[in-house]
Amino acid sequence: MCLAVPAKIVEIKDKVAIVDFGGIKREARLDLLPNVKVGDYVIVHTGFAIEKLDEKQALESLKAWEEIMQVLGE
Repeated sequence: MCLAVPAKIVEIKDKVAIVDFGGIKREARLDLLPNVKVGDYVIVHTGFAIEKLDEKQALESLKAWEEIMQVLGE
C-alpha cells in the first residue's frame, strides 16, 4: 500500500522542498508543482509533492493522521 501524506513546505531550493510532516523533515521534489511557496501545504507521495492543499484541508487531514497514529500506538 502506498500513502500520500500532507506536509508543510518550510524551505525551497531549486526544485526541492524541505517539508515538515509534524516535526519530521524530509525532501520532496517540486517538479509537478512549480508554483508552490514556503508555507504552502502539499500532499507528498514517493518523494514528490503531487497536490497543493489549502490550509484548512491540510489541518483537517493532519488531525485525522494524528488520530490514526494514536490508535495504532495503543
